Amino acid sequence: MTHTLSRLRLDILICCTALLSGCALIRNDTAPHAQIAPEQIRLADDIHLAHDGWPDAQWWKRYDDPQLDALIERALAGSPTIAMARTRVAQAGSQADLLRAGTGLQVSAFALINEQRASANGFLGPYALNLPRLGITGPWYTEGALGLVADLNIDLWGMHRSAVEAALGVQNARIAETAAAELDIASGIAQLYFSMQTTYRLLELLQQTKQVLDYAVDAHQGKVEHGLEAKVPLHGARAQVLAVDRQIVAAQAQTKAMRESIRALAGAGPDDLNDIKPVPLPRVEASLPDTLQYELLARRPDLQAMRWYVQSSFSQIDAAKAAFYPSLDIKALIGLDSLHLDKLFRSASQQINLIPGLYLPVFDGGRLNANLHGTRAASDMLIEQYNQAVLNAVRDVAVSSSRLQALDDERALQMEKVDATRFAQESAEAHYERGLASRQIATETRLPVLAEQMALLLLDGQRLTESIALTRALGGGYQRASGNP
Repeated sequence: MTHTLSRLRLDILICCTALLSGCALIRNDTAPHAQIAPEQIRLADDIHLAHDGWPDAQWWKRYDDPQLDALIERALAGSPTIAMARTRVAQAGSQADLLRAGTGLQVSAFALINEQRASANGFLGPYALNLPRLGITGPWYTEGALGLVADLNIDLWGMHRSAVEAALGVQNARIAETAAAELDIASGIAQLYFSMQTTYRLLELLQQTKQVLDYAVDAHQGKVEHGLEAKVPLHGARAQVLAVDRQIVAAQAQTKAMRESIRALAGAGPDDLNDIKPVPLPRVEASLPDTLQYELLARRPDLQAMRWYVQSSFSQIDAAKAAFYPSLDIKALIGLDSLHLDKLFRSASQQINLIPGLYLPVFDGGRLNANLHGTRAASDMLIEQYNQAVLNAVRDVAVSSSRLQALDDERALQMEKVDATRFAQESAEAHYERGLASRQIATETRLPVLAEQMALLLLDGQRLTESIALTRALGGGYQRASGNP
């Protein structure tokens, strides 16, 4: 009994020594680069555009525009960009499933028939003879074999588990990238749509301006014909009409270009996009808290994708480190094998193999350290890309909110200009009604009002564009799943 225990201890000591000696040495590994801390993620103190609430999941619904809703829903359902992003998610999921499946017990069945002739000069030379007494009936044999083969990899150090976690991190990153693509397309369509609506309204004001100028041309023409006026004012009025006509042509071309851009984003063909009808512009209501903390930027799918890639790189580092340690697997075979088919199913043809395997990375020529260093460098690069993405996200929010603040101030001033010019117009019309001014003068006073209304309209269009840009910078309605990093 004492001899048996001593032998067992000796065997355990030998196994432990073999395991320890079989571990390759990790040389010159470095600590990961630092990520930007959440408390550092905030806007400058002089940027305040505070309103309650975040952008909703379907943030475009707040505009209450069924035409816009239909365009965005169609784009999200049929855009080739979205289809490619979802395919990338499926591809990453398949890779994760493949790695996960490789960590379990693998069992396969086999059956074969091998017709062979033994060489008299080879390793099996005696079987080329015909010696029935010895059971050798050569040189031709028909071998039959069937059975089950099993393989189990013992993941002692978590290398395969880390590889699966890395693949799952990539899959989650691809899901976030799909959300980012959806946000880009939705915001792009919304900006184009409202730019198109702004241009529709601009065309209406240009048409009104043209009517006023046409009346002025007719008035000047009549005076010239009666010798009451020189031709200079007439030609000046005609030049103004031509300038407005040019603006109308340019605006009409813009609507066509924007329609085609919307068609491309929505994945629509040349004949299957409904006409986009004019609608009033909605009011702009920005949503930005008075402080910008990480929980806000965590709504951005592009940042979440970067964080998942970083998390995946950490798992890849763990897998690279685990490769320095011994690995163990167990292979087993149970089946039947015979050189004569008529004896295949006899008990004597049974074959059983049980092969535990221990693999020790004794000397690898620096391959494992090079792999670890490369994996670490790739992870550090992803961390720096994430840090830059955070800085860019804060910049996007700061720039959009600052522009929106400035546009709000400009709009207030522009409203005063519109009111001032409208007062002058109403005064001229009142003088005309009392016979104190001509109809031409009263009519032409509409031109400054129309010009200021167009300036106000363009400001409203810019405010809508910046509002959508701010929504995009805030991450739209992206919601990270519970348990995400």
